[in-house]
Amino acid sequence: MCGIYLTNIPYEEGLVREKLESISFRGPDYTGVKKTNNLTLGHLRLSILDLDERSHQPMIHENLHIVFNGEIYNYKDIKDELLNKGYKFRTESDTEVLLVGYKEWGEDILEKINGMFAFCIYDSLTNTVFSARDRLGVKPFYYYWKDGQFEICSQIRPLLKAKKINKAAISMFLDCMFIPSPYTIAEDIFKLPPGKFMKIDLNSKTLKVDEYWNLKNVEVKNISYEEAKSDLHNLLKDAVKIRLQSDVPIGSFLSGGIDSALVSSIAAKISDKQINTFSIGFDDPKFDESKIAEQYAKIINSNHTTTICSSDDILKLIPKLVEVYDEPFADSSALPSLLLNSVTKTHVTVALSGDGGDESFIGYNHFDSLVKNESIMNIPFSIRKFLSKPLLLKMFGLNSHRVRNALNTKSKNDFIENIFSRKGFLLNKKDEDYMKHYQGYKKWSNIFLQKAADLNIKLWLENDSNVKVDRASMAYSVEVRSPFLDYRVIEYARSLPMSYRYEKGRQKKILRDILKEYIPEEVFNQPKKGFAVPIGNWMRNELKDEFTTALNDDFLNIVPNLNVPKFKRILHEHMNGKQDHTANIWKLYTLSKWYSEFKI
Repeated sequence: MCGIYLTNIPYEEGLVREKLESISFRGPDYTGVKKTNNLTLGHLRLSILDLDERSHQPMIHENLHIVFNGEIYNYKDIKDELLNKGYKFRTESDTEVLLVGYKEWGEDILEKINGMFAFCIYDSLTNTVFSARDRLGVKPFYYYWKDGQFEICSQIRPLLKAKKINKAAISMFLDCMFIPSPYTIAEDIFKLPPGKFMKIDLNSKTLKVDEYWNLKNVEVKNISYEEAKSDLHNLLKDAVKIRLQSDVPIGSFLSGGIDSALVSSIAAKISDKQINTFSIGFDDPKFDESKIAEQYAKIINSNHTTTICSSDDILKLIPKLVEVYDEPFADSSALPSLLLNSVTKTHVTVALSGDGGDESFIGYNHFDSLVKNESIMNIPFSIRKFLSKPLLLKMFGLNSHRVRNALNTKSKNDFIENIFSRKGFLLNKKDEDYMKHYQGYKKWSNIFLQKAADLNIKLWLENDSNVKVDRASMAYSVEVRSPFLDYRVIEYARSLPMSYRYEKGRQKKILRDILKEYIPEEVFNQPKKGFAVPIGNWMRNELKDEFTTALNDDFLNIVPNLNVPKFKRILHEHMNGKQDHTANIWKLYTLSKWYSEFKI
């Protein structure tokens, strides 16, 4: 886990170091800056493998120069292959393996590596830059490009100076609480999407983006449930094992859920010493599942640490939220994630997590909602539209958000997309159609639930979950590794019959049956509360003054495309307890904090 930087803009070295210093939390162990030809390479190192200074970056091998963020989990296997080809190594790092591997195979190295990564390799002989981002978008990659000039960085803050705000991106954010790739908050700055690589030819001043990995058309395996369970269990054990490689202390996040319990259980079984586990609890029992996590920890014999989070803790973390989430980001679970990582860092530098399990094994509550309402979606739209009248809904006791949504939505695909987008709810007019970049989910499977899972993976996982985890962990120089984000697990899960992963009333069926080998079912089969905070109640009480001050008319009137009267109405409804508008209010609040921080 590190921070990378590369540019052909002729900045003085002092300015480059100043840019890197603004995100120094990503790599506090060493800052490297090197100029070669007309390029400047920069790197912030968080030392995980081969702690010696010989593995500092930028790293050079013959004509190749690299800056790399992430981990290549199968680097030892690739190193053995390269040793057999006659290559020699001077470090024990995965960085050198990646660099030498590129020397041998070029862009085909991407087919071989299993990891989370964002890297740039400059070839001084051809005067070209080759960059790539991992398959699931675990590691961030931002780039500025205009008229042949470019800057590349792990975060957007160092690139923002003197840039114009992307007004369409504000509308996207107000729709879905993040800014989806390839867009960013600023004009001429982009995100490299997951599973893509980028080539810059400095001679011709051209940039080209290509794809090396994506989800494919689902081919369901003809396999028994027991065989699938055994194969998946073995795959997960390997995914955990290769993520336990570290030259610094390692632990595991442990919530009350299935995914982190399974990852931690496997890690405890594989590890030759007692593992450390960490969880967050809340002083509001409706949101607290720390007691379940403590039960898990006792059963798997981990050294467990629980941290209880209060509204005061949240308020103290808001400045940190703005500092490290340097694009507008409105997933409020980022706050307990920050607190969890702050505690974790006092014990370990690397932590395993259960992120990614919900997408592949149909764990989110909205999957249940899709199943419940699919039959409604089969009714012709003209009839559904008639049935959506408020009086009829009340008469038949169907006045729920999802039912209204199903009755008023033209197609099943639209119904899926409504999970992630409010379709201009807060806007004067619907702006840039960012969903055009995510339409692959329609063709990869004919199964309704799989379509939703695929859109979850491509849109939500990259832009929300992975962003939340990366920024919250790097804020405290912690590296988080998730076995469920191993692309082999993603691909295998999609090949299993849906009934193996989801039964009505029993999400993550196959994971639950594997977990029974470690933890009794009566312990883990308790209602999941989610990694959420009672922010809606705090808005009305402890944090009311904070929100009222931030969401003043001066701020609301400068937000592009915001329907100000509508927002003020829902703010009033929420504060008076008439309705819960937490998500939309939190969006505007975090946006106000972003404006205050960056003053763009």
